[in-house]
Amino acid sequence: MNPAQATRVLSLAIASVLLAACTVGPDFVRPTLDAPAQFAQGQGGGGASADAADPADANLAATASAAVVPAADAAFWESFGDPLLTQLVEDALASNHDLRIALARYDRANALLRGARFDQWPTVTAQATASDARASADQQPGVDREARDGESYSAGIVASWELDLFGRVRRSVEASRAETLADAADLAAVQVAIAGEVASGYLELRGLQERLRVARDNADNQRQTLRLVEARMEAGRDSSFDTSRARAQLESTLATVPDLEAQVAQGMHRLAVLTGRTPDALIVHLQAPAPLPALPAKLDAGTPGELLRRRPDVAAAEERLHSATARIGVATADLFPRFTLGGLIGSQAIDSSALFERGSETRLVALGIDWSFLDIGRVRARIAAADADAAGELARYEQTVLLALEDTENALVRQGRARVEDQHRAAAAEQSAEAARLARVRFEVGATDLFEVLDAERTRLQAQDALAQARTRSATSVVALYRAMAGGWPSRMVERVGGR
Repeated sequence: MNPAQATRVLSLAIASVLLAACTVGPDFVRPTLDAPAQFAQGQGGGGASADAADPADANLAATASAAVVPAADAAFWESFGDPLLTQLVEDALASNHDLRIALARYDRANALLRGARFDQWPTVTAQATASDARASADQQPGVDREARDGESYSAGIVASWELDLFGRVRRSVEASRAETLADAADLAAVQVAIAGEVASGYLELRGLQERLRVARDNADNQRQTLRLVEARMEAGRDSSFDTSRARAQLESTLATVPDLEAQVAQGMHRLAVLTGRTPDALIVHLQAPAPLPALPAKLDAGTPGELLRRRPDVAAAEERLHSATARIGVATADLFPRFTLGGLIGSQAIDSSALFERGSETRLVALGIDWSFLDIGRVRARIAAADADAAGELARYEQTVLLALEDTENALVRQGRARVEDQHRAAAAEQSAEAARLARVRFEVGATDLFEVLDAERTRLQAQDALAQARTRSATSVVALYRAMAGGWPSRMVERVGGR
């Protein structure tokens, strides 16, 4: 049989084997979980309203894919109507270092995926050698020195290709692709988290500035009370005991100011770092107090099924389960022989001038088989380890789904209850301010003593401070709901209320 016939026979044999090739290991099947038809806090629980669930959502898998997971949703922070907040979030998404780390991780996974795909195709290399050798007299006895000298030249192209008959390479590429999609989902999750953290930090800063204003305003009122008491004491109408009590209350109020000032400064520092700047970079832009922005009056979280399709952490968990399942196939393929097709086309000569002449050509076609059938114990141990990894990823996926539902339920109930608290705190602050005004009037006309005035002023300070904190919690609860919903904000904006 001449070389051409041998090559044809080998090619036919390889083609026949390729047609019979299979992919070992389990195929990934997206897990299904029973999801509730609607959120428990969506209707009648003081939270946001939810649409009626589609019957198809009653038994719904988290079908989120990194390719469709929304990034941080611009409509969310723009809905607050605060240009400074919008600018801060956009700056953070452009320069935040945690986001850059996540992006680098995704780029790395994408590069590894491209590398894995190359394993599906032949590896072609070019090689050349030139040698000048001399054999020893012992190796060639009786041969003179010049005759023991020899030159050799060769050049060629070498190709090798693993014939992926049992899907080892295909499963490896499948696993790499799933890991890349998981990292893409992680990147989307970081975007949502960064936008939420900036918005929450900004709202908390405005709330702290409001509390600081309340403390300073109350301190001014208490100074007026102290001056009034001192004037009455000079006129012989009050004692030094009343003066001491009024001064003690003023000092107690002034003592709250430094801590609030420190918290305000820390909030500005935190926002600067989130946007990729040095801690002092935003002080000039943020130190002027501003009211809390307007909040949506009503929010729709949709159905649990919609949430699971949208949450990037669920998408990432699903893709990592997919990758672990594919790795079982990679390990299982080691139970079968590995076939490698190799080839060489080149030229060899003892003189460089004859290297590429017709008579110097060389070629080689070879089929290699590598089968460690005596190492079956180690192979089965690796398969068992891959099975355990997949079981662990399945449990992690199921836990991620439950945590996503829990996170949203908690955000809904916090957001609804915060609004109710806000209403009561506002009424308490209004009434306590009126009580403090009336107590001062009664004191000035001698209808009551100083203790009633001081008690009313203390109650007013507590009520106004509690109102500022409640309104901050109400605002940040909207941010928490955004983060739990992981985007999808435009269709969730039902109506708005005015700013405070």
